[in-house]
Amino acid sequence: MDKRLRLLFILFIIRLPTLVLGECACDEEDEDRDRDKALRYKIAAIASILVGGTIGVCIPIIGKKIPALQPEKNVFFVIKAFAAGVILATGFIHVLPDAFESLTSPCLSENPWANFPFTGFVAMLSAIGTLMVDSLSTSYYTRSHLKNSLPVLGDEEKVGEHEGQVYVHTHATHGHTSADEVGSDLIRHRVISQVLELGIVAHSVIIGISLGASESPQTIKPLVAALTFHQFFEGMGLGSCIVQAKFKSRAATIMGLFFSLTTPVGIGIGIGISQVYDENSSTALIIEGIFNAASAGILIYMALVDLLAADFMSPKMQTNEMLKVMANISLLLGAGCMSLIAKWA
Repeated sequence: MDKRLRLLFILFIIRLPTLVLGECACDEEDEDRDRDKALRYKIAAIASILVGGTIGVCIPIIGKKIPALQPEKNVFFVIKAFAAGVILATGFIHVLPDAFESLTSPCLSENPWANFPFTGFVAMLSAIGTLMVDSLSTSYYTRSHLKNSLPVLGDEEKVGEHEGQVYVHTHATHGHTSADEVGSDLIRHRVISQVLELGIVAHSVIIGISLGASESPQTIKPLVAALTFHQFFEGMGLGSCIVQAKFKSRAATIMGLFFSLTTPVGIGIGIGISQVYDENSSTALIIEGIFNAASAGILIYMALVDLLAADFMSPKMQTNEMLKVMANISLLLGAGCMSLIAKWA
């Protein structure tokens, strides 16, 4: 299922540049243009954003080899809360306002764009659609998982069955754990990581194309550092979800590369179409606005429901007051840092 979604998304990205060329419904604003200088900044942006995104997504993945940073440790909860705050602020502070700006632009015809709040409507539908995909995907993978086999739990040994549930004896805790429950949690984390990546990648493409198509050094220069930090923090959030999903090394590497390359590839596409791309054309504004609104709905839903609510309402968090305080502080710091970046991006 995830491979088909990625294929459709890649085909849309290939088609996207042809949809935003040449149709101008509004005069361009006067601004300083220097194509050669702008190109140098774009090349620097590709390198900087690629490195920042790669480091961000790799930190949690590499960190799982460090005992203190493993998913069951308190430190991981705190880091994940910070990353969730980053993703939440990305949806509310970065992506949603851009969608409002695009879909309420004076370059668009008053009817229907000025007569209906399309940005909020698309974001709402996107959040509802994410819920449906989340639920259906989890159900599908759960049925498939239970049909094929039970999860292998290392050196744990089965000690009994009761009412259809298989229980395992854990040597470390001398307790009983439901294998079906463990498998279900793993499936949920895998669905979450894949849906979250689609949401992040969607708006990353728009950011990349917009930056790559710009010919104003004054516009591009502050974006280089801001978007580098932006990708770094988002990468940490995605990397944390990938770690909890316990993907095999190959799958984790593919997901990390897919995230890291999206914005640089978008910038490359923008550079290629910069001579004919008109960011004020009605087609460009509508596509960017709808795409950003949909991405905002996905990111806000994922941050609140699948990341924050799941962790903050868990027994581990509810029974540990110090962890609860640290996680709340970390959440506010993550949201605050990403909100601050909006001053330049």
